Parts: sequence; structure tokens; C-alpha cells
Amino acid sequence: NRTYSVGFRDYVVELVRQNYHDFGPTLALEKLNELHDVSVSKETLRKWMIHAGIWASRKEQRKKQIHQPRLRRECFGEMIQIDGSHHRWFEERGPRCALLVFIDDATSKILHLRFCKTENAFDYFHAAKSYLLEYGKPMMFYSDKHAVFRTTHASNKDATSGMTQFGRALHELNIDIICANSPQAKGRVERANKTLQDRLVKELRLRNINTIKDANTYMPEFMADYNARFGKEPRNDKDMHRPFSGHDSLDGAMCHKEFRTLSQSLTLRYDKVMFILEPSKCATGLARKRVTVCDYPD
Repeated sequence: NRTYSVGFRDYVVELVRQNYHDFGPTLALEKLNELHDVSVSKETLRKWMIHAGIWASRKEQRKKQIHQPRLRRECFGEMIQIDGSHHRWFEERGPRCALLVFIDDATSKILHLRFCKTENAFDYFHAAKSYLLEYGKPMMFYSDKHAVFRTTHASNKDATSGMTQFGRALHELNIDIICANSPQAKGRVERANKTLQDRLVKELRLRNINTIKDANTYMPEFMADYNARFGKEPRNDKDMHRPFSGHDSLDGAMCHKEFRTLSQSLTLRYDKVMFILEPSKCATGLARKRVTVCDYPD
């Protein structure tokens, strides 16, 4: 008895098609009420728009997203997926913190784990330095679009201006970094995070580990057990990790670098502090020139 006539439905659908074809049902209904004196329920309009092909339901929109599987890389060290997982790792015994995870794409082996308070550049410097000292330089890192890995403030004049501090450090060491467009693209490390949030939490509970320091001390033992259970053999036995070359400086790369202009009075400002250089022969020659300020993790 309350059904709208076919003519009225067609009239409303045609109004939407001509004037509001890219509007959602809620916004389209507001404009129909304001400008055309048309009053129907939001759900009715949504059904009419879906039936007419003007609007796709959220369920249908999700179905259109296809994420095809990507084959593993063939060699150990060819691609290292990195990610930070925020979780209550110590449950109620300690604070919520982040776990930095480095996992090899070819073997699914966890190569480095580090607990830290937050996901920040300095902790990634610490984690990457430990990993590089143990294994050498991989071909590339694969990450998400976290601010540590990707910046949107790039310059056409300077290629390095579009890099974050972590990206710049990898660039100095001749290591590529790729930022994934979706979580599914780096599914290896995402699935590992789910396993860690189950197994690692329970292992920390059984050992009554409640602090970041104690947890980091336990990580090598946990990684050895995890890799023995879940690690895969690579399709190619070649290790793609590269040794450090003579011009590589790991300490020099794994730090926060910014440029400043040294004043005539041999002063510069960094991090809300004024630094005064000793008036040596070297410092005097740098007056009114650009200098690099290196802020190390320690």
C-alpha cells in the first residue's frame, strides 16, 4: 500500500542521473529535498540508485578490489619486508608499544625484531643497523607508506629532497626502498604480525617479561624457534646480501641529517639549540657556508 508509483520512481532516478550521478545516496537525498522538493527515505533512494546502476553498494565496491598473489623472490636477501606492529605485547603487565619486524620475502624467516615505544626513524636506524651488521646489505626493503619511509614534500630540483631520513640513509648505502600501495602487497610481513601477536604475546607471558629491554634480550631465542618452525627454503641458494664497500659508512648513514648555514659569528641553530663552534681554522673557513648537522641515535 505504501509503494511509490513507477512514474515517481523513474522521475527521481532521472533527476539523480542528470544532476547527482556521482553523489552518494545521503547527499543526493539532501539535494533532492532542498532543490526539488522530493521526499523519500534514504534507504529507498539507495535501493533505487543501486538498481539503476548509479550507485554500487559498499559490498560490491569491495568485491571489485582484486589483489593477485605475488610470487616469492627467489633468493635470500633479495627483498626484506619491514613493518611496525603496534600491540599490547605485554598485555596488562606493561605499556603498549611497537615491534619492528624485518622478514625475508624468499624464506619467510624473521631476520630482526626490535621492541620500541613508538614507530620512529631513530628506532628504525637502530634496527636496520643491527640487521645490516649481521647479514650485510640486501637488494631492497619493502615497506608501507608510513612517514618514516615516505614523504610527499618532494622537489624537482633536488632528488634527495623527496626522501625521508630513513630513505636517505638507505640511498647512501645503495639500498632500494619500495613503498607498497596496500597491506595485501606486503602480506608476508602482515601475516607474520598476526602470528607474532598470538605466539609472542604468550611466550612473553610464560617468561614473565614485562619490559622492552628484557623483551629485546629474548628476541634472538624466539626468532631461532620461529624460523625453525615457519621458515621456507629459497628457490635459489644464492645469498643476495652484499658486503659493505670501502666508501660505505654505516654510522654516517644511520643518523638524522639536516642542512644549516653557519653564521659569520660561527653559530647555527638546530633542534631549538644554538651551537657555537670553536674558532678554529676549519670552522672559520665555513662561515656563511652550508654545513650538515648529523644527529646520531645515541
